[in-house]
Amino acid sequence: MWQSTAVIIYLLNSTLGPCISNFCCLFTGDIHGQYQDLLRLFEYGGYPPAANYLFLGDYVDRGRQSLETMCLLLAYKIRHPDKIYLLRGNHEDAKINRIYGFYDECKRRFNVRLWKIFTDCFNCLPVAALIDEKIFCMHGGLSPELEHLGQIKEIQRPTEIPDSGLLCDLLWSDPDARVEGWSDSDRGVSCTFGPDKVSEFLDKNDLDLICRGHQVVEDGYEFFAKRKLVTIFSAPNYGGEFDNAGALLSVDESLHTLRYAQEPKLFCWILFENFLSGQLAYAVCK
Repeated sequence: MWQSTAVIIYLLNSTLGPCISNFCCLFTGDIHGQYQDLLRLFEYGGYPPAANYLFLGDYVDRGRQSLETMCLLLAYKIRHPDKIYLLRGNHEDAKINRIYGFYDECKRRFNVRLWKIFTDCFNCLPVAALIDEKIFCMHGGLSPELEHLGQIKEIQRPTEIPDSGLLCDLLWSDPDARVEGWSDSDRGVSCTFGPDKVSEFLDKNDLDLICRGHQVVEDGYEFFAKRKLVTIFSAPNYGGEFDNAGALLSVDESLHTLRYAQEPKLFCWILFENFLSGQLAYAVCK
């Protein structure tokens, strides 16, 4: 029943997920089954419906509690559909989570049928979002095939993630400061893009910022292309193998941003920024 309800909610929305105006929102990056860290994010940012959330994908795999993570997020989506938005990540794909842990977790704790039910749900998730017509959000990055946002609305769902093309790039591509234009990705899937492509796309579509996840970054956030793109990663001490912080990015109605970083054992509010004016003010909370 819950799965059918979630699928209906997602299919009623465009593939270009939420297109929201005057929306104060907390952007959340990869979670990867780190359920306890997800709860800490909610404790810090507020539980829905007290706060609005846009999750950038990669809820499952690698961590030990992907089922709890996904069930809680879907429950919130069903209960408060206008307060929480879930985009699709590259791990919300049967080909990937069959290998990296989610399939095994479902099979070990319940059965393979449950994994197939989640797969059907993942195939319906939107792949991008637009906030106040200025902030373009996705899990991965840009695509050489993407000229305007209307192309994303044309992607039909339910759908699997192909091995190449626009949908693949939106979930798999990465920025690379060493690249000019487009280049092959070390991941063996999709591509990388340089700062010039970020500026070109934003100018052409009258946008101010790209917000994405997909990459582990040491501080939980990392700017690129003269602050025109930001990567958010929300799984601290990722997989027990990295010494990274996790982060939330908060955007208010005036498009000011607040960055919250989570050390492996501690949340800190570390920076206030207005990315439109470039003004900075630092503060730390212990």
